[in-house]
Amino acid sequence: MCGLFGIYGNKTSANITYLGLYALQHRGQESAGIVVSDEKEFKFHKGMGLVSDVFSQEKLNSLTGNIAIGHLRYSTTGASVIENAQPFVANFSSGQIAIAHNGNLTNTKFLREKLESDGSIFQTTMDSEIIIHLISKSKKNNLIEKIIDSLNQVRGAYSLLFLVKDKIIAVRDPNGFRPLWLGKLNDSIVFASETCAFDIIQAEAIRELEPGEIVVVDKSGLNSIKPFKKNKNSFCIFEHIYFARPDSNIFGGSVYFTRKQLGRNLAKEHPVDADIVLPIPDSGNYAALGFSEESKIPFEIGIIRNHYIGRTFIQPFQSSRELGVKLKLNPVKELLKGKKIVIVEDSIVRGTTSRLRVNTLRKAGAKEIHMRVSCPPIKFPCHYGIDFPTKEELVASNHSIEEIANLIGVDSLKYLSLEGLLDSMPVLGENFCTACFDGNYPVEIYD
Repeated sequence: MCGLFGIYGNKTSANITYLGLYALQHRGQESAGIVVSDEKEFKFHKGMGLVSDVFSQEKLNSLTGNIAIGHLRYSTTGASVIENAQPFVANFSSGQIAIAHNGNLTNTKFLREKLESDGSIFQTTMDSEIIIHLISKSKKNNLIEKIIDSLNQVRGAYSLLFLVKDKIIAVRDPNGFRPLWLGKLNDSIVFASETCAFDIIQAEAIRELEPGEIVVVDKSGLNSIKPFKKNKNSFCIFEHIYFARPDSNIFGGSVYFTRKQLGRNLAKEHPVDADIVLPIPDSGNYAALGFSEESKIPFEIGIIRNHYIGRTFIQPFQSSRELGVKLKLNPVKELLKGKKIVIVEDSIVRGTTSRLRVNTLRKAGAKEIHMRVSCPPIKFPCHYGIDFPTKEELVASNHSIEEIANLIGVDSLKYLSLEGLLDSMPVLGENFCTACFDGNYPVEIYD
């Protein structure tokens, strides 16, 4: 649940990175940072909050250099404080290095205790800093070999951008949990978590980095190496269900059309007698469109979103999440009064937001409320970088579907099956991690 952007070979690298991060703002709202190199030294700025709050034009003008990486953070490991904002910059024997990380390591505790016992002093509580310490302690001959050596010791999910004075090094973990794209902007090479970041700067999307691939960009050009043992692909399926922007392409296909297919399959599996189909804006819009087209029930925008409120899923604390729901969505009472409605939701995590929404629709006069969810029940915590880290938080881990229906106050509740979910994906379902639904973790959880 973080966003990465990088560019090599452009005099306005900071401004372009700002735009790229702006397009990726949905991936994290807690902090933002940009590190720039003029091939001699680093200049960087980080701050808490949104990209537009952290960076002024004056600040961007001070970040001069032709190479840059940027990061947006949502904390899944480490507290939401400025010390944990990325990119993380460190000095070691070979010079300065910066790292931007999307994902979660699963052997953080073990590695941190080992490093501290060997004398390492940590500046942050992030798992990302562990990688820097492992690089600094590596006995290998050059930086690329040191990075490979360090990553051979970590487990879990990581898409990474490293910046040193004259190059960018992009890495995707051997399972490919998190997306990472390679693109081109005129003569510049760009990297981003999603292709929507390329659209805003009019860059050409070339390809996704392959799982286990390292791409190095410097004056000699672009070089790709694949030094890691091949693992089974484990693309995070929640990126397609909820997290990625619908105008992006990730994991082999369009997020927009994948979400529509989720809705189609949901309508086939769980038809309902209703007058109208309502999406939960915004991530539920596209599954609702598919549900409406397949079921022939009219699609209506019956819940209006206040676009000046952030995405509630990305609020770090439960109280702020509940307040965000109330501020964010408002029903069209005249449309809903006396109607049998089917709400299409992308997922139910804790159940808090669903209960508040259903209560609001009841008060607006809906006669019947049926909910259809475009993924299976989320029963298991994610250890690879999506924010449902403990089983106790997940309503489906300790409630039946009927109990959840009563809890949130709907007349009926049905979820898309795992088979229907995998059938909707743009590539074969065997390429995806579904651990949050079935508990089959593709990488061992050490901590």
